[in-house]
Amino acid sequence: MKEKIKKTIIDLIFLAAGCTIMAFSVTGILIPNGLSAGGITGIARIFQNFIPFNYSILFYFLALTVLIISWFTLGWKEARKIIVMSVMYPAILVIFEHMDFYLLERKDMFLAAIYFGVLNGVGMGLLFRRGYSFGGTDTISKIINKKVLPFVSMSQLLMFIDGVIIIFSGIVYGRNVAMYALVAQLVYTKSIEAILFGFGSQKVKIEIISEKYEQIEQYIISTINRGVSRYEITGGYTKGKKIMISSICSPRESMLIKNYISHTDSDAFVNVLPINSVWGKGAGFESLMDK
Repeated sequence: MKEKIKKTIIDLIFLAAGCTIMAFSVTGILIPNGLSAGGITGIARIFQNFIPFNYSILFYFLALTVLIISWFTLGWKEARKIIVMSVMYPAILVIFEHMDFYLLERKDMFLAAIYFGVLNGVGMGLLFRRGYSFGGTDTISKIINKKVLPFVSMSQLLMFIDGVIIIFSGIVYGRNVAMYALVAQLVYTKSIEAILFGFGSQKVKIEIISEKYEQIEQYIISTINRGVSRYEITGGYTKGKKIMISSICSPRESMLIKNYISHTDSDAFVNVLPINSVWGKGAGFESLMDK
């Protein structure tokens, strides 16, 4: 019981820190500099150009909309993963927006895009480290994958959705804004990876020991669109035979897999190892012929 309370307190600290950093990056850098980004952040910025409401109100509306759609399309089990973030982060946004402070304002949009990407990525990385999902384009891509395009991987859908949002941002706010949004998105992604796995790792190896290995294996193959290897191992203490599965994927994909496992088999053992280079045939791998 004490351990559960301790974990809840640590989770709340990480959540509060992550949400605060992210809200600060939006209200103190993104909006004052007229920038945009991918995800729901970018959608809210696009809507802000047409609807006379504060950014935080628009974001709150979008976050709750994604939560409700997730509930109806994916079920309560999936929706409850994002309910905390769908309420806490927009609430902090509302507070910060009314404080009316700026870190950088209309001085150097390129530098602002870098700062925003770093801070937003650090905040999101803190949330991912505690196993929380944000409920943004990650959830939207999951809905599309489950209901419309099951043959397209979630990583490809995420990239496509964020790309479309950035393109529309360019149409609404100008080509320069789209370019800076792309820079911010790249820095944001790398910042998340740095918080989760340190610098230098572009791929990770995830190893899973679970009684529900077939269900997890199917998720990795069909949803994440990655290959899986299966091994029979022997426990050193119990001497019992178990099945371990492993896959090589991107850090972001490993977090999607981890989140899925946490709600599929809470007793599973998951090990994630950073990998500097992967050579061979496969999506995102370097070809042996180029070496």
